[in-house]
Amino acid sequence: MSTAFITHPDCLLHDMGAHHPECPARLSAIQDQLIASGLINHVRQDDAPKATREQLERVHDAGYLDAIEAASPRSGLIHLDPDTAMNSHTLDAALRAAGAGVLATDEVISGKAENAFCAVRPPGHHAKRSRAMGFCVINSIAVAAAHALDYHGLERVAIVDFDVHHGNGTEEIFSNDERVLMVSTFQHPFYPYSGTEGRSERMVNIPLAAYSGGKEFRAAVEAHWLPALEKFKPQMLFISAGFDAHREDDLAMLQLVEADYAWVTEKLMAVAAKHAGGRIVSMLEGGYSLSALGRSAAVHVKGLAGL
Repeated sequence: MSTAFITHPDCLLHDMGAHHPECPARLSAIQDQLIASGLINHVRQDDAPKATREQLERVHDAGYLDAIEAASPRSGLIHLDPDTAMNSHTLDAALRAAGAGVLATDEVISGKAENAFCAVRPPGHHAKRSRAMGFCVINSIAVAAAHALDYHGLERVAIVDFDVHHGNGTEEIFSNDERVLMVSTFQHPFYPYSGTEGRSERMVNIPLAAYSGGKEFRAAVEAHWLPALEKFKPQMLFISAGFDAHREDDLAMLQLVEADYAWVTEKLMAVAAKHAGGRIVSMLEGGYSLSALGRSAAVHVKGLAGL
């Protein structure tokens, strides 16, 4: 099975300051684990291009894009919200992150790869149409999904989000788009304190209580995600792959382990095989315990590669 692994050195240069959990070492932890496990030899590595303005404007307001471009500092840090900052490299990193999703989508739809994992940062799923928040500047998974719909002409795509935080930005962007199904789990009540209102057949958001573990997560997937995906029959799956629901991650209080990420990857692969020609694009979101992040991302990539 051909799996593309897409990243870019620019994504290492985005830095929000000492001790910020969303740090460059996150990507190094994933790369190191792929090398140590030998998985790096089973994926095709590609450098991410920068997303174009046209690709970004499918999901973000032009005025917002102008504002973050104008805010980009020549040196030092500027804060877009209390926990989201830009340094002089952040804008390029965010454009590479979004561009990774676009390239992955092109490669998977063209058949150059069966699926793809994008190891990029900053993450994206909290970024709204006109607002940065929660470490996120550009909503990369939304850019990728919109590219599949508007450029490649797909009629139905599903976005799967297992980050410990609700993907509020993704939901806002696609809440009125009947071509998109979003299924997610997240700790609740917890940042960004959303996801339980306005749920519908296309926004299948399943809150999990603090200290829920694999049993509760798997039950939510079996009872809610899989029936919704079966009914929707997506032509492509996009995964917001946040690994911060791991029990070793101090930023939250869910109790998942690597076996849970391997299991859900297998389930999503089966859905994609049945309805989407196997087409999956997965993009890194959260995950802040470096060891747990590396191990969890590795089992996810291993599953995508069919190893």
